[in-house]
Amino acid sequence: MSERNVLGGDLQSCGTDPMTGFTREGTCTTGPEDVGSHTVCAVMTAEFLAHQKGVGNDLSTPRPEYRFPGLVPGDRWCVVAARWGQAYQDGAAAPVVLAATHERALEIVPVDWLRAHAVDVPDDPGLLTAG
Repeated sequence: MSERNVLGGDLQSCGTDPMTGFTREGTCTTGPEDVGSHTVCAVMTAEFLAHQKGVGNDLSTPRPEYRFPGLVPGDRWCVVAARWGQAYQDGAAAPVVLAATHERALEIVPVDWLRAHAVDVPDDPGLLTAG
């Protein structure tokens, strides 16, 4: 059974350069071991990276022991849904790739917040208002 995205379709790849995902397979898949819910496929911006560093989540500094390269603006990364939501509430949300954002993100972040920052438009734009 394939994992689903927030639009109800098959979960798409978030990014492979750098290789993202909790399991470093390029998708925002999740499971019981992913207690942080790394389910939002976000496109890094300088503002988002600065916000995250300011709240104690440094996404810019490489951490090789976690296979983490350090991120720069333009990188796509599966971020913790609650951290993205915090950035949204603080006015610093990163753009979101809906087709690559896991449906489990909706347990933490309202779909309207994600839609408001969507950078991908599905083949059927009506999907953006569904749900």
